[in-house]
Amino acid sequence: MSSADSAVRRLFTIDEANQRIPLVRAIVQDIVDMYRDLSERRERLENVKRIRGQSQTGRMYSEELDQIEADIERDEEKLMGYVHELSDLGVELKDPRSGLIDFAAQLDERVVYLCWKLGENDIEHWHELDAGFAGRQPIAPDMFHAPPELS
Repeated sequence: MSSADSAVRRLFTIDEANQRIPLVRAIVQDIVDMYRDLSERRERLENVKRIRGQSQTGRMYSEELDQIEADIERDEEKLMGYVHELSDLGVELKDPRSGLIDFAAQLDERVVYLCWKLGENDIEHWHELDAGFAGRQPIAPDMFHAPPELS
């Protein structure tokens, strides 16, 4: 196994991964929503700071801005909690904007990813570890089976 393979904690069959989709969907939806909200809030805060720095009243509203920054940091920690929740399930978040995730699986003698994106019903695609979303391929029936048991 390569070093990328050895970092994988769990290998899923297609059935096991699809069974987790309802829970994963809920977590990923929270991630996508929170990521979008945080991105918008960060951008607004940076705009206010830039404008504030150019004005004569630069120190006004410092406490409010500090509170907004603290709220953003708190929500960033919450977002990371969702990411860790996915990781604990054995799922890798690839893109928090689109809700793209991967499940590690075994195909023949190699580790690959089962690829799912928010909005899709089930896992219908896979790709090589280094191929990414652009390398997604349709899953053929009976393509993925249980990984061999370790003796």
